[in-house]
Amino acid sequence: MSSLRYLALQELASEDKKIAHYGGKKITAMFGSNVFTGRAMRECLSDEAYKSLMNSAKSGSKIDRKMADQIAAGMKAWAEERGVTHFTHWFQPLTGTTAEKHDSFFTIKSDGTAIELFDGDALIQQEPDASSFPNGGIRATFEARGYTAWDPSSPAFIMEAGHGKTLCIPTIFIAYNGESLDYKAPLLKSIGALEKAAVDVCHYFDKNVTKVTTTLGWEQEYFVVDETLANARPDLVMCGRTLVGHSPAKGQQLEDHYFGSIPDRVYEFMQDFEQESYKLGIPLRTRHNEVAPGQFECAPIFEEVNIAVDHNSLLMDVMNKVAKRHKLKVLLHEKPFAGVNGSGKHNNWSLATDTGVNLLAPGKTPRTNLMFLTFFVNAIKAVHDHADLMRAAIASANNDHRLGANEAPPAIISVYIGKYLTEVLDEIETRVKDKFSEQDEVILKLDIHKQIPELLMDNTDRNRTSPFAFTGNKFEFRAVGSSANCGSPMTVLNTIMAESLKSFKADVDALIEKGEKKEIAIMHVLRDYISKSKKIRFEGDNYSEEWAEEAKKRGLNNFKTTPEALDAFVTDAAKKVFFNNGIYSERELEARHEILLEEYVKKVQIEARILGYIATNHILPAAVNYQNVLVENVKGLKDLGLGESSYKAQLNLLKVISEHIQQINDNVEPMIEARKKANNVEDMHKRASMYCNEVRTYFDKIRYHADKLELLVDDKTWPLPKYRELLYLR
Repeated sequence: MSSLRYLALQELASEDKKIAHYGGKKITAMFGSNVFTGRAMRECLSDEAYKSLMNSAKSGSKIDRKMADQIAAGMKAWAEERGVTHFTHWFQPLTGTTAEKHDSFFTIKSDGTAIELFDGDALIQQEPDASSFPNGGIRATFEARGYTAWDPSSPAFIMEAGHGKTLCIPTIFIAYNGESLDYKAPLLKSIGALEKAAVDVCHYFDKNVTKVTTTLGWEQEYFVVDETLANARPDLVMCGRTLVGHSPAKGQQLEDHYFGSIPDRVYEFMQDFEQESYKLGIPLRTRHNEVAPGQFECAPIFEEVNIAVDHNSLLMDVMNKVAKRHKLKVLLHEKPFAGVNGSGKHNNWSLATDTGVNLLAPGKTPRTNLMFLTFFVNAIKAVHDHADLMRAAIASANNDHRLGANEAPPAIISVYIGKYLTEVLDEIETRVKDKFSEQDEVILKLDIHKQIPELLMDNTDRNRTSPFAFTGNKFEFRAVGSSANCGSPMTVLNTIMAESLKSFKADVDALIEKGEKKEIAIMHVLRDYISKSKKIRFEGDNYSEEWAEEAKKRGLNNFKTTPEALDAFVTDAAKKVFFNNGIYSERELEARHEILLEEYVKKVQIEARILGYIATNHILPAAVNYQNVLVENVKGLKDLGLGESSYKAQLNLLKVISEHIQQINDNVEPMIEARKKANNVEDMHKRASMYCNEVRTYFDKIRYHADKLELLVDDKTWPLPKYRELLYLR
């Protein structure tokens, strides 16, 4: 065997990988132990400082500098008691990962005295280099200033790494001129916009509602492979996915991995990262094997969306760090292996009032059902009106490999609501042809709760092929990729829902001003919205060719690649909805469009470079060496005077191998030239299109011949760990 693969397999067989786990501790005993929770605040802050912080966290009001100093002092005391020496502003730039710059509490006074200091200024604001992060032209290299600003609504926490502990303060990241450069700032704006619009609409039904909270429950899918085997594959190290590799004889066709017994080594890893997550207040609840071999999933209890997004970003970091302790590698790429399922991050989204009502759960009375229908129909209308934005929000080079495959929703955005609710909406749409009259008011009292089963999640089937499916008391955005930051799709979803609710209120108020009763006016508008958004609803198989044809007839877009999908961010319609709700300025939208296109280009560029490297430095040498072995074999048989029939098989094998070698060479060279040509194009959109439509087209051609060689070349000389080793060896 080639040395690196051979050594990796030997190490895998010989290591003792047992790691200590919970050790009998209850989850409740460790949960939130590294978080500056309300209880910790009570113990470390004065009443005045505590009330100021809680008020800011709940209502978004500003904390004055005097209170900030008190809060910082209490936070520092709490952290130092737990062995913390440094602090950082923890933020989520547009790199797709988290960022942090550590500063120590240590400082020296003017008289030379060394002290530990953490004041309100350090808590509230820091200054990272904004030009060094993706900014889409908002910051030039010589204009480096940017700011991180404390988000009091997300609690501070302590991150443990090695033998050190750091106090992490969740923050937004903005440029010197106030423009957002992260996922959190626009998400917070979208939460505020949706809350205001939702409260205004709730007042039609309940004047006591003063706050509506957006909730999110994400489901994180991921693969786990042995670290040593992964390190023997340049594509996994540099790209997070395998660019070559033949499918093993056994993949997922037996469907025996899904919900199966969790392998011991992975089970140890799960317990370890769960323990770290619990200490950080991440409320993980579920773990199980996913469909593909080597694939798993975890999911938490629902949380307020801002906290949920922070926790998911934090979890991905924790998983990667903990995996190293177990000599494992976590693959969060949407499609790390060809021929088996990829990974998503299903975003379960809902709305809840401060009076204890889930606005997307059917009620038990006509009034509460009318409120449910109002928010339910507005969600459908929002997706209908801005489906292209929803598609853009989940677009990436990684997700392009997953969307439309047999385990993920297609790129066509549609909504699934189930049989019962379809019947309800159809009845509302068709029962009264022209207008509601006093006599027709009976429709408002038709006891919809008899038609909508109380346990809708048990009586409505699920549609795993739908990108946006109603699942009983929430909508599940299934098309989000596993490596994505949830902030982007949630910002879009919150914003378009806010826009729909604002329009709804304006339409209802206009009818009320004309003399219609409130309930009649609401039903008029709902019926109109149901009719106008009907084409976005689909109850069948989203994988089918028939649906693709039907969707085209309905006028629904099918953006199969990221460059074309991202254009939705800079349309007049997108600018209008984001401007109207105060989420993005035009410059911010244009910048994000540029950043996402550039990210796409860089990812495909890296993959092209690595694929060329693997082909010429790993696969071709192995194939040529085996070719030489066959040549020597044929020569030897000839020298013995044996006829051609004795080495006919070897000659045929030589011919096939030579053809695959030539085809790889013939495709690698033009791929390199196509990459060079694309790199010389200044316009980022054109460059992204060239990488998509020209450079990337060589990937499958090269892979086809490389994978054929994997089946032909002597296993002892094949340099790369194979799928059967990566997916099945623990």
